[in-house]
Amino acid sequence: MNRYERRPAEAGEAKVEFLDGDFRILRPGAFVRCAVTGDPIPLDELRYWSVDRQEPYSSPDASMQRELERR
Repeated sequence: MNRYERRPAEAGEAKVEFLDGDFRILRPGAFVRCAVTGDPIPLDELRYWSVDRQEPYSSPDASMQRELERR
């Protein structure tokens, strides 16, 4: 690697702050884990999360499952 090449993104788990309609990366990484299934979610595929709970979800079904668990 020469000094002009970019280093690859860290392959580990990222730390993320979930905001309304967006998220902020606090610690770089390649993925976050679904709060329901534990499956890794690549950051470029992250679409579902809870701002109140600060949890990511792998799918709408996982989000709904968490909502039903919390009642």
